[in-house]
Amino acid sequence: MTITGAIVLFAVFWFLALYMILPLFVRSQEEAGEVEPGTSAGAPDQSLMKKKLIWTTIAATGLWIIAFTIIESGVISVEDISFLTRPES
Repeated sequence: MTITGAIVLFAVFWFLALYMILPLFVRSQEEAGEVEPGTSAGAPDQSLMKKKLIWTTIAATGLWIIAFTIIESGVISVEDISFLTRPES
């Protein structure tokens, strides 16, 4: 795997983890009982973005290490994926 491929793979895992983690632990202002004037009652009470970004990075790093190890060890290669190879005639 090239360095560019490794970076792209990490970016894919990072954004995948981000979109999975973003909706977790969201509490609306209405649920908290403190609606700020001029905002929707369904607006989040606290963003917790720093915590979510840290967990996103941890999850993406774990997934990346697993994928990188599998790819570099040769356990799964392009030849193992049947729809990417040409049928022999």
